[in-house]
Amino acid sequence: MVQATPLLLVLFLALGAHGLPPMWMCKLTGQWQNDLGSNMTIDEVKENGDFTGKYFTAVSDSPEEIKESPLVGSQRLPYWSQPTFGFTVHWNFTNSITVFTGQCFVDDNGEEVLKTMWLLRSHVRSPRDDWKAT
Repeated sequence: MVQATPLLLVLFLALGAHGLPPMWMCKLTGQWQNDLGSNMTIDEVKENGDFTGKYFTAVSDSPEEIKESPLVGSQRLPYWSQPTFGFTVHWNFTNSITVFTGQCFVDDNGEEVLKTMWLLRSHVRSPRDDWKAT
């Protein structure tokens, strides 16, 4: 039985460890700030990957006062350790909508980082002005 004890311990650690979140697991839920000072909060990511939140941009060319705006999105399932995601922000202070797509990473220092691309669409009055809307 002495020889079986180390094997059982190793087996227990191997089977039990998968239930613990790894150090490189990236979670979207929480508060985020970009390099320009914009702030985003992502609420709970639901079992189906859907989430909601709010976005407060630090930059805008709108003459209106910047206001916090709602976002809705989805994380790619199944839950990978560094998930891909997308979300839409419906700006509360201007006639535009922005879509973001990206991935959540854990960098070499153990910090969670979002890498995204975005596309903003402004309202225009006619198809002739479409060229300046995106």
